[in-house]
Amino acid sequence: METIPLFPLNSILFPKGRISLQIFESRYVDMIRQCLKDQCGFGVVLIEKGTEVARPGQKLDIHRVGTYSSVVDWNQLPNGLLGVTVEGQTTFKIVESWKEDNDLCKAEVVFRDFDSIESDPVDVGEQFKEYVELLQGLSKHPVIEELKLDISFENLREIAWRLSELLPISNREKQALLELTDPFDRLEQIEIYISSMNQQEKKSY
Repeated sequence: METIPLFPLNSILFPKGRISLQIFESRYVDMIRQCLKDQCGFGVVLIEKGTEVARPGQKLDIHRVGTYSSVVDWNQLPNGLLGVTVEGQTTFKIVESWKEDNDLCKAEVVFRDFDSIESDPVDVGEQFKEYVELLQGLSKHPVIEELKLDISFENLREIAWRLSELLPISNREKQALLELTDPFDRLEQIEIYISSMNQQEKKSY
């Protein structure tokens, strides 16, 4: 087990995915500075109940599976806030979590090394070509292009990670995908979500 700081968000990050954050709370400014100094990362976890900004007396519930991330870019934004771009490295499971005196969440976690950017790639077979084409289409969206994702379309792990992030599904559904570890299981669940979306679309006509 390792102890890491946590950044609870209303969004989900998968390995090798990227998100941009505006940092303004002192607890997170200090956390980012420490991470840059020590060349370490922090955990991104989905909020189950509560808000991203700390409020007096508010209880914050978080999901128990998240993604360890590292800062890959940072700059001072025009509004004066610190802007950072973080990239997912590996998923983890929380064993125990708590709040420090400054309200920063920390946790003892177990890294799931078999669901990591260091994991051996999985070849994309012919039966998964349609997923590759779907992801290629989604990745051309201007908002996605701005993230400058380095996607390997030959690695089934990455296909599953990126589709899990980019498909227009709820955070609850994305969290369910995050909690899986096998790319085949993820794609099987993704197919269920896509079928459901197609059925809803047909009903709307």
